[in-house]
Amino acid sequence: MANLVTNCGFSPSPAVKAHCNSPSYGHNFIRLQNSKSSTSSLNLKSSSKRSNKLYVTCASTSVQGQTQTPLTGSQQASGHSSSKPKKVMVIGGDGYCGWATALHLSNKGYEVAIVDNLVRRLFDHQLGLDSLTPIASIQNRIRRWKSLTGKTIQLFIGDICDFEFLSEAFKSFEPDSAVHFGEQRSAPFSMIDRSRAVYTQNNNVIGTLNVLFAMKEFSEECHLVKLGTMGEYGTPNIDIEEGFLTITHNGRTDTLPYPKQASSFYHLSKVHDSHNIAFTCKAWGIRATDLNQGVVYGIRTDETAMHEELSNRLDYDGIFGTALNRFCVQAAVGHPLTVYGKGGQTRGYLDIRDTVQCVELAIANPAKPGEFRVFNQFTEQFSVNELAKLVTAAGAKLGLDVQTKSVPNPRVEAEEHYYNAKHSKLSELGLVPHLLSDSLLDSLLNFAVQYKDRVDTAQIMPSVSWKKMGAKPKTISV
Repeated sequence: MANLVTNCGFSPSPAVKAHCNSPSYGHNFIRLQNSKSSTSSLNLKSSSKRSNKLYVTCASTSVQGQTQTPLTGSQQASGHSSSKPKKVMVIGGDGYCGWATALHLSNKGYEVAIVDNLVRRLFDHQLGLDSLTPIASIQNRIRRWKSLTGKTIQLFIGDICDFEFLSEAFKSFEPDSAVHFGEQRSAPFSMIDRSRAVYTQNNNVIGTLNVLFAMKEFSEECHLVKLGTMGEYGTPNIDIEEGFLTITHNGRTDTLPYPKQASSFYHLSKVHDSHNIAFTCKAWGIRATDLNQGVVYGIRTDETAMHEELSNRLDYDGIFGTALNRFCVQAAVGHPLTVYGKGGQTRGYLDIRDTVQCVELAIANPAKPGEFRVFNQFTEQFSVNELAKLVTAAGAKLGLDVQTKSVPNPRVEAEEHYYNAKHSKLSELGLVPHLLSDSLLDSLLNFAVQYKDRVDTAQIMPSVSWKKMGAKPKTISV
């Protein structure tokens, strides 16, 4: 086994480097010297070392005479005009939620820049995983978007844990809003071993701190839209409010942050993020919206469906795959649906189309200076057993014989519990949800059937145990 994890960073093989179009990974990542030219080329030029760190030139563009699409009412309300669109930096814009969001905002008339270190692609190589859908390189994705729409998305390749790189990106792009998806987002990944637990917390907490400091130093009016998780709350035996809870204790009443009961090192990193963001709002006057998102399903948005090179990733494995997406792929290949334990685990769910809609609503209706607000971002609640029944029924309509089996729960969690989470604030801003329907399940199942030849059934079953997590990094031979 090759140990690819060192000092909480990652050092890939030459083949992985070539695939990811990036000369280095880890905390000494790629630092940017931005070339403000009017060319659509996104080729990375040769790097040169300075102070033992790598520098690259990335051609980020501003298209002259570009025709913008009509702006939405929410954009007009937020101060948009055709002559000066608002700038949004999407951190983690090469990922599942980030890529769909970047395209959606660009299509709505925002000027978009993606900041990403492409490390999510490296994780697949390390663990022997792959998206169900073939994923084009970030450079080819952006080129295709430009060729189809005439719209330019700027690209900054680097690690937000490197503050000098992040500072240069902020100073160059000058964002009005920063949408922060740039975190290791898998609970099972954080529970594989010590190294990945440390990586998750370091990457997520320090990266978010760097974003906060960059906003304070270089973009004081910037609005932070941070992707949190409903998993911060755990499964309390009372209703889950949106971020805050009013309590009376010994005759005195106060409104306090809702108690957090995180259930993995990943979820704990999100709790730390929320506390740091709330503190900087109070101390520095940062404006921030914390989107505590539920479990996302689906793959297509209006933008990603425009061309196969714009396709989003679809994870079905036991580490990065979310419940409904995994079940649909399992049904497509004839694998029994893997229900963990008793299957009573209940969570909030939402369509990927609603993720991008929620982010746009948060940007168009920003928090006030010094305000830390929390939105619970989901549209419906389901138990794992309920999801399995829905997929079984949808599969039968397509002629699929879908079976379900209970497997030992690899997690430490309540398998039967009360769950009632409030989620009204985004609806009040105008969210029109895409609720889970037979047509959506049919679409997901047909999509999974279309690509079923790409499924590695060895990756379906859970392989990470909360109680048996190892101390040494686990990787595949490369």
